[in-house]
Amino acid sequence: MNRLTTSILALALTAMGASAALGQDAEDQPKPARQSWSFSGLFGTYDQAQLQRGFQVYKEVCSNCHRLSIPFRTLADPNGPAYSEAQVKALAASYQIVNDEPNDKGEIFKRAGTPADIFPPPDAYPNSQAAAAAFGKAPPDMWLLAKARKYERGFPWFVFDALPFDQYQEMGADYIYAILNGYTKSGDAQWNAYYPGHRIAMPQPIVDGAVAYTDGTPAKLDNYARDVAAFLSWASEPTLDTRKKIGFRVMIFLFALAILLYLTKKRIWSKLH
Repeated sequence: MNRLTTSILALALTAMGASAALGQDAEDQPKPARQSWSFSGLFGTYDQAQLQRGFQVYKEVCSNCHRLSIPFRTLADPNGPAYSEAQVKALAASYQIVNDEPNDKGEIFKRAGTPADIFPPPDAYPNSQAAAAAFGKAPPDMWLLAKARKYERGFPWFVFDALPFDQYQEMGADYIYAILNGYTKSGDAQWNAYYPGHRIAMPQPIVDGAVAYTDGTPAKLDNYARDVAAFLSWASEPTLDTRKKIGFRVMIFLFALAILLYLTKKRIWSKLH
């Protein structure tokens, strides 16, 4: 056997081994299970209490590393967390915001936040470059996380997902919930069952008892994951309720228009027989 044949055989065996490894990884990579959410379906709406608990989880845990680029005032949305104006003002004032304009001496200073301000970045880093230097990779901004993190459902499920009776579009929330519950290998804080390759840069961020709920909800990881996933879904699409209401009205209008057009067609063509 000459060297060329030996090299080709070695490459073929390597490729076969890599394919087998990839196939095994794909088999070991479970897809997040579909969860039940109050905001799913044609008439789904956000659960106000759940959103408030989810924001508490974000504020006490996730905000240490992740930014949330939404204005404080959006937390007063009646279709969202529905905090009072006084609560939003107090929350905003508890943050220090870097002023955009220098003072009379040309100095850049910090001031108390207002409801119109956007949540500032974590104190640990001022920008994404500093975050990447500190953590190895900049933690993603959380305001679009539920829209950006999805997974493929495959055929034929994606066809049914688009049908009016289902309208399944909560893959992002399911993914976040699964990731937070995916740290299942003891002794390895960065092994995650649902993350591609099972190696995630974020060590397990939250465990049972990390956040003390004030409404009597059990302080369990499952509840933390479910609540913060719902909150991030709202942060990604705060106008979901309005969009669904408009969409339902449009469907009614189109249905009525179709009936009128059919009756008009019958009346016009009946005179031609």
